[in-house]
Amino acid sequence: MALWGPAGLGPGSRRPLNEAVTAAEGREATAPAAAGAVLEDDEEDDGRGRGLLRWDGFSAWLHCVCVVGFDLELGQAVEVIYPQHSKLTDKEKTNICYLSFPDSNSGCLGDTQFCFRFRQSSGRRVSLHCLLDQFDKDLPVYLKKDPAYFYGYVYFRQVRDKTLKRGYFQKSLVLISKLPYIHFFHTVLKQIAPEYFEKSEPYLEAACNDVDRWPAPVPGKTLHLPIMGVVMKVRIPTCHDKPGTTQIVQLTQQADTNISVILPTVHEVDLFRCFCPVFLHSQMLWELVLLGEPLVVMAPSPSESSETVLALVNCISPLKYFSDFRPYFTIHDSEFKEYTTRTQAPPSVILGVTNPFFAKTLQHWPHIIRIGDLKPAGEIPKQVKVKKLKNLKTLDSKPGVYTSYKPYLNRDEEIIKQLQKGVQQKRPSEAQSVILRRYFLELTQSFIIPLERYVASLMPLQKSISPWKSPPQLRQFLPEEFMKTLEKTGPQLTSRIKGDWIGLYRHFLKSPNFDGWFKTRRKEMTQKLEALHLEALCEEDLLLWIQKHTEVETVDLVLKLKNKLLQADRERLPVKPDTMEKLRTHIDAIILALPEDLQGILLKTGMT
Repeated sequence: MALWGPAGLGPGSRRPLNEAVTAAEGREATAPAAAGAVLEDDEEDDGRGRGLLRWDGFSAWLHCVCVVGFDLELGQAVEVIYPQHSKLTDKEKTNICYLSFPDSNSGCLGDTQFCFRFRQSSGRRVSLHCLLDQFDKDLPVYLKKDPAYFYGYVYFRQVRDKTLKRGYFQKSLVLISKLPYIHFFHTVLKQIAPEYFEKSEPYLEAACNDVDRWPAPVPGKTLHLPIMGVVMKVRIPTCHDKPGTTQIVQLTQQADTNISVILPTVHEVDLFRCFCPVFLHSQMLWELVLLGEPLVVMAPSPSESSETVLALVNCISPLKYFSDFRPYFTIHDSEFKEYTTRTQAPPSVILGVTNPFFAKTLQHWPHIIRIGDLKPAGEIPKQVKVKKLKNLKTLDSKPGVYTSYKPYLNRDEEIIKQLQKGVQQKRPSEAQSVILRRYFLELTQSFIIPLERYVASLMPLQKSISPWKSPPQLRQFLPEEFMKTLEKTGPQLTSRIKGDWIGLYRHFLKSPNFDGWFKTRRKEMTQKLEALHLEALCEEDLLLWIQKHTEVETVDLVLKLKNKLLQADRERLPVKPDTMEKLRTHIDAIILALPEDLQGILLKTGMT
């Protein structure tokens, strides 16, 4: 099958970088509609073709935009899906309907923003264009797309309206995306939602057309994104950035009159505001998240539940949280039964809930955080205590961390004093968040460096790589062997925190986060071995080799080398461009040394 490229996109294609970015998703989204359409003439067919290309830029950022309203007879219903060719299954629409409105007990009057995450329907084909795959490859692991999930970013408005039977206007504008760029999409909604509620559909169409003209979401580039008269300046992090730094600040020294909004981050939440009620226990919560323990956040509103869940997931960065997490979860969710059953142990998941019903349904869960209203910056709520689970009977129970968990590490009193001092001095919440984020980062790095060091030692020596043998295998990860390395090269080298680090590691090695982290590292190292094997092949005199071997062996070598090239391209192996070029030159030279009949066959084989 020929590879998709700019040439294959036809005369309607635009922007060299973006024209092919999401051709796969665009094709997938529009193909079912096209298949069912009755084309009356060629002109309609041409229009459909142009329409598909027209939304490539949009689908690099968003799957679709939904408007969810309240119908007196039907309840919550999806009123609009834009672009109209976007495909959502009935199950996905139902999830979006219920997750886009706060529970009735939340009492959210005015405008409310929050985020949810839901499972993609199993029948949907997952198909991403190679350019999008490349962007994903350059992202930090915690920002990579999860093909099985969508994010929903909500702007909900509820205001009194005597002209309506219910007496209230209730509507949500929802952005559905694969990208976990929470802060970015909330900022987009702040720009477009208030005016949308006044101006309705034409305004939404104009906003979507603006998004369709955006450059592709390339990590590491400073992007200027116009939306309804406002220009946002953002930079998506790369896996090469130093953790804990924000590059965009360095790029904004010169004033730019066209820039309306500069975003220092695309994905981070206000960490201190979320941890403020529980910062005395922040280190214990870090442990629970690191270990993938089942955790419920009970909050008064979806805004507070979603922000707190996202802050928890974010606290182990740059490690990725590999288990499921739901910033806002309702009793109507398609996974409600799966996650609340008492017939098995609670799953490794973080749930954010607001419905009082969950206080009874989830009281068998081992760790529950009950929070009150999050205070504005500068105010500090009373610090909650760690309480026994049996004391949690209703959602009206006092705020607290309800658990019988005993932390492995001693509490770091220094960070608590530093944050308390900041509160007394009325230090801005942003500055407090920087302190807390740096603390979590140093804690996570101290924990993960010994694991990284040990896993690096599992890599075979480069001299053991022979071009004429398969690449050597990684040595097996042996937990006890790793534990022995901690005595001399453990976290005590970089962290002042004392405690049972060994116990924490033993628990972590059984967790989904270790499993996900190690699979990722093993894949990276295996690909590195494949790349080194390719480089070793390129250094060989292959023409001399074929003089000593039969035609059959030579043909076999050519086919294997072509497969190596395809594998390097398909898996995006970390191979230098000149290595690939050398290998192609070697293949061409070997083919030319063969009889003409074989040349013709081999030139057509394996590279299309």
